[in-house]
Amino acid sequence: MAKLSFIGLLYSKQNSNISIEYYLLSAAAIFSISLEDEGQHRNPSEVKMSQIVVPCHANHCGELSIGQLLKWMDCTACLSAERHAGCPCVTASLDDIYFEHTIGVGQVVNIKAKVNRAFNSSMEVGIEVSCEDLYSGRHWRVCQAFATFVAKRTDANKVQLKQVVPCTHQEQVEHSLAAERRRMRLIHHNIMQDLLNNKTLQRSISEGRYEALSTERTRVESVELVLPPHANHQVNTFGGQIMAWMENVATIAASRLCNAHPTLRAIDMFHFRGPSQVGDRLVLKAIVNNTFKNSMEVGVCAEAYHGDEPLRHINSAFMTFEVLDEKGRPRPLPPIKPEPQGQRRYQEALARKKIRLDRKYIISCKQTEVPLSVPWDTSNQVYLSYNNVSALKMLAAKNNWDLSSKKNKVSLYTVEESQSLCFRVEFEMEIPAQRAFILLSDLSRRHEWDQHYTLCKLLLRVDEDDFIYQVVTPSVSKGGKYQDFILLASRRPPCDSGDPYVIALRSVALPSHPPTEEFHRGEVVCAGFTIYEVSKSVSKICYYNQTSPEVLPYISTDIAGLSSSFYSIFCACRQYLLDNIISTSAFTPSVL
Repeated sequence: MAKLSFIGLLYSKQNSNISIEYYLLSAAAIFSISLEDEGQHRNPSEVKMSQIVVPCHANHCGELSIGQLLKWMDCTACLSAERHAGCPCVTASLDDIYFEHTIGVGQVVNIKAKVNRAFNSSMEVGIEVSCEDLYSGRHWRVCQAFATFVAKRTDANKVQLKQVVPCTHQEQVEHSLAAERRRMRLIHHNIMQDLLNNKTLQRSISEGRYEALSTERTRVESVELVLPPHANHQVNTFGGQIMAWMENVATIAASRLCNAHPTLRAIDMFHFRGPSQVGDRLVLKAIVNNTFKNSMEVGVCAEAYHGDEPLRHINSAFMTFEVLDEKGRPRPLPPIKPEPQGQRRYQEALARKKIRLDRKYIISCKQTEVPLSVPWDTSNQVYLSYNNVSALKMLAAKNNWDLSSKKNKVSLYTVEESQSLCFRVEFEMEIPAQRAFILLSDLSRRHEWDQHYTLCKLLLRVDEDDFIYQVVTPSVSKGGKYQDFILLASRRPPCDSGDPYVIALRSVALPSHPPTEEFHRGEVVCAGFTIYEVSKSVSKICYYNQTSPEVLPYISTDIAGLSSSFYSIFCACRQYLLDNIISTSAFTPSVL
């Protein structure tokens, strides 16, 4: 099958004196916008860029400037978004980015971007960055990012994006998780405000003030004139270009504090508040907000003006830097003393550090690396909820399920991976999917059909979609202790047609309910339901469980084919749903 490639030359004011021949040899950007090879699937929105890092891209340490990398990432993601939308797109936001490795001169940066999911007029674009050493042939991952782009038509017609149709297993997982990531972005501001109002955090802030370095020495202000090479085909300043300028002033601010060259490790989630055009003057301000043991946070603000008009706020970003010693280990940093007008920035930096650690600890690591019973509190509730739902969606998306047994249209599937045994029970029945979702969401009634639930008490209603329960189950062995579980239940209605209703369960630790002598505290790694609408009156209901040592005894005999207790339980579940199908009461549990 034919393959189309576009090889374009990137031009900027800082390398305008480089000859075309040299640029062709050393800094050609290769955009592989191609048709699929025979027999291989390729996402229609996928775009690739490969760049050889030359000295003009690097800092004085011979490492690729993160600002330059952000420009390349934004450009690649924008091309992917526009390829899917069929119209111009602008960068709306960028999720947290963690830079795992630096990139040296002479190495190749490979960037791949594709649209994971489209909503009404916005879409999530996944970006993967890897590095390649041409001499050794080694490849390694540098970072992963998720950007949100908004489609902008040149005419007055309203944009309605076409839906992404996932084809591969990985695309199905990312398509499903994109809806949960979007939910997190929408409430990110509220998380920060709730954390700043937390009395414990305020107390730790007041206790941590002492004489230290003044932050005024780190203050940086710089202005940039937006020229045509800095803009896209809509004459708007490239989001990546703005990010590159912001990274430049942030690096200067960090260097002034430590008197050394800092390394950028992370950029917090941020949103573009408005556009900037050719001819604008972009004012960039940076200052160190706070220092921690081995890292510092630098806040950067970008504002634009044209002529005599007032400043427009374009974007604010928060970047985390480290200073490495000769062996590549982070050096300790001096504490800072905020100026009177910097108290708010100082406090918010502590709150962002808490959020950053929660997000990286709970979300960024693999599901198998997340410990059981992560302590729940108001500051990490959103990330635990995300982890809960995403773990179930990833379990449901596995494509190597084996049919273990089937009886009267109730099927039991299993899959064993990395010393983990998972099972799925599946059946169809005549009940509207929404009604089944409401009934199965109420865990306080689960004892009506599941003999393993002796008691299920609602401990805390977190919000409209998340609840924390205490579940008590009988012992498998005669005369043994009863088990109890503290479970976070997260329920999600479909985001689009074709999506399932989701009820996800996982163990958390609740400080108000520690383990007691009365019960043996058990753990649930990942469990829950997905409910698909087969028709208006028929639903396909699937129950999943990634077994833990406390759960396995309840299902082991069924998996071995020695009993069919799972069949009787889910027959009881079906009967429970049928008995309550005509009820119109909504799910509104109250704390007992």
